[in-house]
Amino acid sequence: MATSTLAERPRLQFCWPPVLWIGALHVLALLAFVPSFFSWSGLAVCLFLHWVTGGIGICLTYHRLLTHRSFALRPRWLEYVLTIIGTTASEGGAIGWVADHRRHHANSDEENDTHSPLRGFLWAHMAWWMFMKGDNEHNPEYYKRWAPDLYKDPVHRFLEKTHLIYPLLLFAALYAVGGMSWLVWGGFVRTVFVLHSTWLVNSASHIWGYRSHVTRDRSTNLWWVALLTYGEGWHNNHHAYQTSARHGLRWWEVDMTYITIGVMKAMGIAYNIKAVRTRMNPVPAMTAPVAGPGSE
Repeated sequence: MATSTLAERPRLQFCWPPVLWIGALHVLALLAFVPSFFSWSGLAVCLFLHWVTGGIGICLTYHRLLTHRSFALRPRWLEYVLTIIGTTASEGGAIGWVADHRRHHANSDEENDTHSPLRGFLWAHMAWWMFMKGDNEHNPEYYKRWAPDLYKDPVHRFLEKTHLIYPLLLFAALYAVGGMSWLVWGGFVRTVFVLHSTWLVNSASHIWGYRSHVTRDRSTNLWWVALLTYGEGWHNNHHAYQTSARHGLRWWEVDMTYITIGVMKAMGIAYNIKAVRTRMNPVPAMTAPVAGPGSE
């Protein structure tokens, strides 16, 4: 039976382009150990761009805006500007990212989950994007199935095709303004920092932490991942209320991305914000930590 089941699984194929690109970024980030490339301004740019590209680009735009449509923006072209910012995090184009994430929610912690922690921490954290099989190859059919709203938009299709240009342009701008220090710290180190911060939502926030809501997956709330990802680490809350723009539901679950959306609302550029309130939660809290994959 086991042999038959394994034989039925689609064969994994190694994805050379993203592995070479992200692998190169990791190698280049090692230049941070060269003392002459360090500067306090470079470190400041690293932390600032971690928030801009990771917090605004990925957490706010790719995730809460484009994937779940937790809020809307006016004017519409602002969505495209923020999407370009998201591409500079080097997590791929928005259509592919959204498609993968919606597939994750549809099959969370199951066999067809995009990055199931049941296959191990490393798989959930980063190995999942290194391989593809027939049903998760980034092609028009995949996009039409999981992200049809974005795929039918010609601007988003253009940004998807050209997504690699924008991080390169940002790297060039950083070098032009601040030299090698800004390029190494604001470019390479910052990108690797953003990548691993957001990947922790897929891995750590499905293994360790506490659960406030009964869901059909192992999603958890993990404070230190929430700190690194501007509120995305309140992941069990998110899986319980997937379209809510608000992930931190208790007073101490600080959600910087939701605060940013609130500021955007005050500025008149964010509207139709979907936000669940804690009093709407009918499920008793379960504070016991969740064991890792394979635990009973």
